[in-house]
Amino acid sequence: QAYSGTPPEEKEKIVWVRFENADLNDTSRNMEFHEIHSTGNEPPLLLMIGYSDGMQVWSIPISGEAQELFSVRHGPVRAARILPAPQISAQKCDNFAEKRPLLGVCKSIGSSGTSPPYCCVDLYSLRTGEMVKSIQFKTPIYDLHCNKRILVVVLQEKIAAFDSCTFTKKFFVTSCYPCPGPNMNPIALGSRWLAYAENKLIRCHQSRGGACGDNIQSYTATVISAAKTIKTGLTMVGKVVTQLTGTLPSGATEEEILAHSNLRRSPLVPGIVTIIDTETVAEGQVLVSEDSDSDGIVAHFPAHEKPICCMAFNPSGMLLVTTDTLGHDFHVFQILTHPWSSSQSAVHHLYTLHRGETEAKVQDISFSHDCRWVVVSTLRGTSHVFPINPYGGQPCVRTHMSPRVVNRMSRFQKSAGLEEIEQELTSKQGGRCSPVPGLSSSPSGSPLHGKLNSQDTYNNFTNNNPGNPRLLPLPSLTVVLPLAQIKQPMTLGTITKRTGPYLFGAGCFSIKAPCKSKPAPQISPSKSVGGEFCVAAVFGSSRSWFANNSGLKREKDQSKQFVVESLYIISCYGSLVEHVLEPRPLSTAPKISDDTPLEMVTCPRASWTLVRTPQWNELQPPFNANHPLLLAADAVQYYQYLLAGLVPPGSPGPITRHESYDSLASDHSGQEDEEWLSQVEIVTHTGPHRRLWMGPQFQFKTIHPSGQTTVISSSSSVLQSHGPSDTPQPLLDFDTDDLDLNSLRIQPVRSEPVSMPGSPRPAADRRGVSTVIDATS
Repeated sequence: QAYSGTPPEEKEKIVWVRFENADLNDTSRNMEFHEIHSTGNEPPLLLMIGYSDGMQVWSIPISGEAQELFSVRHGPVRAARILPAPQISAQKCDNFAEKRPLLGVCKSIGSSGTSPPYCCVDLYSLRTGEMVKSIQFKTPIYDLHCNKRILVVVLQEKIAAFDSCTFTKKFFVTSCYPCPGPNMNPIALGSRWLAYAENKLIRCHQSRGGACGDNIQSYTATVISAAKTIKTGLTMVGKVVTQLTGTLPSGATEEEILAHSNLRRSPLVPGIVTIIDTETVAEGQVLVSEDSDSDGIVAHFPAHEKPICCMAFNPSGMLLVTTDTLGHDFHVFQILTHPWSSSQSAVHHLYTLHRGETEAKVQDISFSHDCRWVVVSTLRGTSHVFPINPYGGQPCVRTHMSPRVVNRMSRFQKSAGLEEIEQELTSKQGGRCSPVPGLSSSPSGSPLHGKLNSQDTYNNFTNNNPGNPRLLPLPSLTVVLPLAQIKQPMTLGTITKRTGPYLFGAGCFSIKAPCKSKPAPQISPSKSVGGEFCVAAVFGSSRSWFANNSGLKREKDQSKQFVVESLYIISCYGSLVEHVLEPRPLSTAPKISDDTPLEMVTCPRASWTLVRTPQWNELQPPFNANHPLLLAADAVQYYQYLLAGLVPPGSPGPITRHESYDSLASDHSGQEDEEWLSQVEIVTHTGPHRRLWMGPQFQFKTIHPSGQTTVISSSSSVLQSHGPSDTPQPLLDFDTDDLDLNSLRIQPVRSEPVSMPGSPRPAADRRGVSTVIDATS
């Protein structure tokens, strides 16, 4: 890696960059991270860089020492993925278990060599170095996506999904809406759901809700509509400027694509999203039409008026962010499904994230792990940071200034009777145009959303469910502006000249030659496809802390002091920069309360130069057994075997120290279990101020059976035993017929305060209540 002496012109040209999720940083299935909170063991960032010749994979662990995991030069690569270990069961085994981890690559020259460029997916084993599978297509491949169930190959207007255990074809979609780019066919793949842009809206499958166009709160609507008129002028100017400067993207324009498609079939409808469940969808073609049943279709709804450009699920898979080709507004939807059909599902439009009025194409969307922040990066090289809540509502000091996610309603809101006021306001204003947007945007279907009309109320009560979030009214829409916009510098020179808290240790921190001493390299922007900047962003724990305090040991709760994780952005120059985000209350606010809006200070803290030079050696498989990717694949596969109840092949390896297999199988001592059970209620519930039976609606009566005058109290011997022989007697051994029912007054009487244990009231003040069942009994 001694490249510090080479002139900057010799760096290889980067075509694409992407942060990858694989077994190496899978916190849920890699047992190394299962004790993440106690050991401070954090997953590394995994980064893929595609060059004009070959590709490279980097790992940046929590220590900040960047490590190169893979590097190859075999011609241009359009897409690549490190496939995660698949989910297995007793019925379904992994055919490629001993070959994993696998790298799926779409290269310009495929394995066969004869097919057109970018028309086949080759799967290489990083353990053995051999190619284990090649999947051929007739048309070019645009992208690859994968999770632990399927591998998805994205083609023009088509999607093909393959089982991740066998790589046999599972299902395919042929009704995708064509997008002008940069994603020719945008899709989002969660852990189980797949979202894609459908080319028509089928009413019988349409879910409730979806994008609300002009129902935005009146003020915002006027601002946005006024801005739209300015925008058309700006767009015209922009197009003229691009034509003059000659930087018009080489791809076909939206109009040309639409004109071309109109020749072939009925007109297509832009902006429609279909979400399918990859587990329950039928094999073969997935067709959303009037004649098809809705098996496997989770939701089907309009998301934008323009063609969809980019989509992403949040980590839980319940929120979907969509962007259109204009790039002015991004929509955040919450998907609430119904087991019967997609038409019964509800899609809540929680947020419109308003970027600006100039046109920009989105290339990357990333969520923070707690889903309170979303970063959208455009092809101009700008990353926009938006605050959101997973349940909707206005982001404020209460929701975003604490290290943990807070409940939708604070204790004050619950107890202050604000629901009734809100209800009055919304019923007068009419649902979504609520002038009080702060509280009324929750998916929980509480009375906050305004009064239900009589039919909906009737439906709710006939379904015996007074708070079904899928039924109307829908939560109100919140418009959010970006709190921070982080721009990529136009040239490398501007970033190097800048004094500040950058740590210039270059490639990995191990390279000691500092960049600052070199003259600033004034190179023109390394343009990616279409003449724009490629950037990717991801949230992660801070790594600059180590670099600043390399001598000190990292404290366990060092990361806890940050409210937001650091944001890592890699640019088309191969420089990875860690930005520290600090949200704070709006400085212009007269006083700071829970509902004060936010502002954000961002500051770059550390930088890694990861771009390859032609002098670097390649790092190719087969890798030895202690390579990080192989160790991670072994750990996850071992865990998958345990989950499936199968015996893992070979020796258990180093993972047994966590005793997971033992703890699942072995029986602990009964003493521990009993102790645990006795604590359950105390640990999980804080006691109420007043027990239920202490309320005025409860009365305790002494029952006098005829012929007996037994008084039952908590200390009565009837409850324990009866007679000298101590043989257990049945409790209250008298006939019910003998009960003097007249002695029990059915009519309500004035309630008496119940005497509490240790209360100072004298016995004379008990107003003749003969028996009191003690509260402690």
